[in-house]
Amino acid sequence: MKQRIAFQGDLGAYSHQAVVAARPDAEAVPCRTFEDCIEAVRSGEADLTMLPVENSTYGRVADIHSLLPKSGLHIIEEAFVRVRISLMALPGVALDEIEKVRAHLVLLPQAKTFLKKHGIRAESAADSAGAAAELANGGPRSTGVLASSLAAQIYGLDILASDIEDHGHNTTRFLLMSPELDESRRGEHGMITTFVFEVRNIPAALYKAMGGFATNGVNMTKLESYMTNGSFTATQFYADIEGHPEDPPVARALEELRYFTSYLEILGVYPADARRR
Repeated sequence: MKQRIAFQGDLGAYSHQAVVAARPDAEAVPCRTFEDCIEAVRSGEADLTMLPVENSTYGRVADIHSLLPKSGLHIIEEAFVRVRISLMALPGVALDEIEKVRAHLVLLPQAKTFLKKHGIRAESAADSAGAAAELANGGPRSTGVLASSLAAQIYGLDILASDIEDHGHNTTRFLLMSPELDESRRGEHGMITTFVFEVRNIPAALYKAMGGFATNGVNMTKLESYMTNGSFTATQFYADIEGHPEDPPVARALEELRYFTSYLEILGVYPADARRR
C-alpha cells in the first residue's frame, strides 16, 4: 500500500513538489490548511505530512512554529525545494498573447523583472496551483499563471518560460512529520535536533540556558521566539541544533537547558539534508 503524505494547497503546489522529491512513490493528499494537514495524520487519512517552515527570501512561514508543538507529530526528515517559477498558459497560446498572470501574492514579486520586461500585469490568487487548475478549467487565453512546472504537467498547460524568478537562491525548507518520534537513525551529513522550550522566570534565564550549547561546542542553527496564549510575557522558543541527543556534548547542553526551562519538548531528531550545506 502506498504511503500517503498530506500537504497544504492544490496538486502542483510547491509543497506537492516537496512530497514528490522526498517520496516519489507516495500518494500526495492535498489539504486546505496546515491544520487540515495535521488532522489528516491524526485521523489516519494520511501517514505523514509535509509542512513548509521557512523560506530563504521571506523568512519563517507564518503560524507554523506555533502549530508544531501542539500537533502531536514529530519531524523525521527535512527537504529543501528551490522555488523555480514557470509561466504557463493554455495550449497553443504564445507569450505575446499574455496580458495578465495570476499567482499567490508571495510569488508575484519574485518574477517582477520578467513581467515588467514583457508588459504583463500581475493579479494575486489564493493559491498558484489552484490558479493553474482554474485556468485549465476554461480561463481566458490572455491569462497566464506563475507556478511550478509540476502544476503545468498536472493541468495540461504549456510552459512559455521557465526559471523566471529574479533571485536564483530562493529555497523553501520543508519538514516531513510523523506520529512517531524516531531517534534511531544516524545521517551521512550529520543530525539535526529540533525542540521547543520556555525559560523559567528568573533574571538572564535565556542567556544562561544558551550557555550550555556554547561551552559544549554545539552549533545552534536556528533560534526563534513567539508569544503563546496571547500573552506578551509568555514566550516560547523554537530551536534547531546540530547533533543527536545521545552525543555527549548535546546531552550535556540539553541537561543544562533543562535546569533553566519550565517546558522542553523535542520535536524531532533527523538526518541533516545535504543541501543545507
